[in-house]
Amino acid sequence: MRRRTFFQNSALLTAGNLLWSSTTHATTGHNAYFSRLNEILKREGPGRPVMLLDTERMNYNIDALSASVGDEKTYRIVVKSLPSVPLLSHVAQRAKTQSLMVFHQPFLNAIANAFPQSNALLGKPMPVRAAETFYKQLSNTQFHPGTQVEWLVDTRERLEQYIQLTKKLGVQIRCNFEIDVGLRRGGFPDSESLSSALDLALANPDRVQVSGLMGYEPHLTGLGADLKHPAVQEVLTRYRAQVELLSAKGLNPKTMTLNGAGSHTLKIYERDNTMNDLSAGSGVVMPTDFDTHHLSAHRPALFIAAPILKRYDQSPLNPKERLYYIYGGKWKAKIASPTDVGAALYESTNQSPIVTSGANTLEVDDYMFFRPTQSEFVMLQFGDLLTVTEGKIDKHWPVFHETG
Repeated sequence: MRRRTFFQNSALLTAGNLLWSSTTHATTGHNAYFSRLNEILKREGPGRPVMLLDTERMNYNIDALSASVGDEKTYRIVVKSLPSVPLLSHVAQRAKTQSLMVFHQPFLNAIANAFPQSNALLGKPMPVRAAETFYKQLSNTQFHPGTQVEWLVDTRERLEQYIQLTKKLGVQIRCNFEIDVGLRRGGFPDSESLSSALDLALANPDRVQVSGLMGYEPHLTGLGADLKHPAVQEVLTRYRAQVELLSAKGLNPKTMTLNGAGSHTLKIYERDNTMNDLSAGSGVVMPTDFDTHHLSAHRPALFIAAPILKRYDQSPLNPKERLYYIYGGKWKAKIASPTDVGAALYESTNQSPIVTSGANTLEVDDYMFFRPTQSEFVMLQFGDLLTVTEGKIDKHWPVFHETG
């Protein structure tokens, strides 16, 4: 769904958004939205901590990201932020994209098996042994890494290692060149260093194909920046200089992957075409670390739900407070509901204590809800994702088994 359709449909979702902003009443413990989730879990849940995914909110966020990318650029899904094959498939189908960004060798093999028509850009430089392991474990003959994988190269030395690997394996690879656009976290820092690496690639056309550039710029996240902001202009100036270098080497940037952005910054480039390939993952589900300027219209869609095991009508430190113990705890997460929560007595991964106001009426076997601070690691801790659609748990989506 692209920009016009998204904004036409956004008014239809206003009622769902109001559920998130509804006031939490101390006499009920949860607002209308979380009361509904609580009842669903008490009726259909497994009685242990679970990860819930609200598909209606998720779809809204996917449409918003797709609208920002527009029709002239490619939306690339960040796999580490959405580590589940059914989840990735859902996002890919709704956003109408087959482009993925992968950060972990086992995930790359899983993608090759599950999405044989996809194209994968590595989001970080892989050690040459990891690249070799990928080839050794590749089993899907429908997936062709020579045309469907872009290995990220950040130094001439790594490119030399990759070239030696191609000779050992008898393969040709595509390489995307990481450029430093201001983050100062690696990549080619200037045109001179990039030029040297490109010359090496061009001297080995039977081994390496230059597939494009990648310039990551999360240092723009907290600026609330638009295209006129000096920091954004610096990013684009540095990026354009390297695009011009590609042309000077006789390459055609228009046919290449010119990747950049992330969920935090993707919206900045709605009216700029320097990059033709924009990445986002977490903006689909909205963990709390992504409550940032350009994602302010997105809706939290991912929640940890934990059953209450014990309730005490008085906290040991304050008789006016109530004390609960939940199943599990100490996750990378912030409590979302109830909201009348005080300072924790201590943290526990087994039975975490939660202090509330004395007016809270949640009972044993009710659930408390948390928003993960990030998705990529936390989503792997609860087994299958439980999708909630139209007031019921409708699917169990397996997650990847290996972390990275």
